[in-house]
Amino acid sequence: MAFSTRTLSGHMRQGSTNSNPNAQSTGQSAALLARVNEKKAELENLKELRDLSAAVADQMEALQSKLATLSDGTEAIATVVGNWHNVLQAINMASAKIPSPKVADNSQSTPEEPPAVPLPQTLVRIPTEHAPALQAQADLAMENEKEQNDP
Repeated sequence: MAFSTRTLSGHMRQGSTNSNPNAQSTGQSAALLARVNEKKAELENLKELRDLSAAVADQMEALQSKLATLSDGTEAIATVVGNWHNVLQAINMASAKIPSPKVADNSQSTPEEPPAVPLPQTLVRIPTEHAPALQAQADLAMENEKEQNDP
């Protein structure tokens, strides 16, 4: 019984590999079909990658636009902060140069009437009581920004 099984198996192996050309072409076409399917899947993945790359490029352009706006705003703020020293100097000079009354003739002015002294426009007072707290807050924000930028 074992002998007949062995000869039958050997005979079948030879017949399946050598005597049937359709089996070989079917095997080749199956391999080609598998390769074509693999290439189709690869093509779909590449198309998806292209679409995702285009989306990332669009997002990067939007980010570039926002950063340009942020940069322009930062420059404007830096200009304003840089000019505060000049503004405060101008306010100090204007308040220090209040004109003193001129000596007028006694015949023209009466003792009951005070001499008319041209005074400058009323200056706007800027409270500075919160300045140290605001400066400390700005310093803390700068330190946090430096820590985030430096890995």
